[in-house]
Amino acid sequence: MAGVALGIGLGFSLRHINMSAKDVQYLTFPGELLMRVLQMLVLPLIISSVIAGLSSLDKKAFGKIGLKAFSYYMVTTFIAAFTGISLAVLMQPGKSSRTASVSSSDKAEAVQTVDSVLDKHDSLKFGGSLFQKDGTLAGPGTTDGVNILGLLFFSVAFGLILSCMGNELKPLRDFFDCLNKAIMRLVNIVIWYSPVGLFFLLAGQILKVTDSGEIGRGVAMYTLTVATGLLIHSLFTLPLIYFIVTRKNPFKFMLSLLQPLTTAFGTSSSSATLPITLYCMEENLNMDKQVTRFMLPIGATMNMDGAALYEAVAALFIAQINNMEFNLGQIMVLSLIVTVASTGAAGIPQAGMVSMILVLESAGLPTEDISLLMIVDWILDRLRTTTNVLGDCVGVSVVQHLHVHNELQM
Repeated sequence: MAGVALGIGLGFSLRHINMSAKDVQYLTFPGELLMRVLQMLVLPLIISSVIAGLSSLDKKAFGKIGLKAFSYYMVTTFIAAFTGISLAVLMQPGKSSRTASVSSSDKAEAVQTVDSVLDKHDSLKFGGSLFQKDGTLAGPGTTDGVNILGLLFFSVAFGLILSCMGNELKPLRDFFDCLNKAIMRLVNIVIWYSPVGLFFLLAGQILKVTDSGEIGRGVAMYTLTVATGLLIHSLFTLPLIYFIVTRKNPFKFMLSLLQPLTTAFGTSSSSATLPITLYCMEENLNMDKQVTRFMLPIGATMNMDGAALYEAVAALFIAQINNMEFNLGQIMVLSLIVTVASTGAAGIPQAGMVSMILVLESAGLPTEDISLLMIVDWILDRLRTTTNVLGDCVGVSVVQHLHVHNELQM
């Protein structure tokens, strides 16, 4: 928050100097460094977090409960992403912001990058597209660049295979678990540096904008769009799913979750809220421990409805302020990318910033514009974490009801 406030202040204080484009580039270098480090972490973070999370699934529990839980996570996350995309297309938050002059070649690059995801050969081709011919990692938008969607599908499949092979591959599972912990430690270090990077990034962004009033209008509309989407998902979509499955009053159930929901809002971390969520579901609501202790720890990292909605709105917001238009097919692919990317996000404060870089790169959008999102991310992070925890709790109740119903039928 201090970095954001000081960065905005520095940007406005330097506007009257009429700095050259080269001077602005020098000013934003520490912020660009933050973006480069985050981009560096994307690849190992995807591999380690997705594989470690899925490989830890217990085979017996997965056979009985896991398929229902995984289906619930995917359905609600996709609905959240679709809700965010629909609101972003309807409310057009980026049209209220700056209208950057984007060349036709830049627009073509963004469209080409999303189109490459649509190509059925490219979307499944992981090994050949991960590295350039000289063995170096390629950047987004290049012919031999990293195929993010192929990487995500590979990680999901590999993690599920590891979970089904028992003790035979335990050392490999332990390796990815340790790798994930090490990468998360690196992410924590980067988060400590992020106020400095955001300070310079925001100052540079404000200097690049001709009309400062457009910043406030655009960010306000973006905030309203995300908050509206989170409210729709929390107060309509999730209660409707709960009612359809259990035939019980969803709002009475939600009132009993005030303790974990307020903790989620205060900590901005679904992982930090996990002990309170477990206690509330098991002791206060008498949920089956077999279901809660299987679903809640996985849900803290896999079930990211709020993050999916936020990333979908943010990606289209950045596309709109850069005058980049996505057609219906590209928007559907974007929703798929957001759904899978948010599934691998860590349940810690501001970890969505890393997966947001992944989404922007996959769609060929400029990653430096993420600094505009960070102006209000401190409050939106708390709102989407609360939505994530609510989704976890509703999921436990839904899956337990289906599991008990199936057991009685058998």
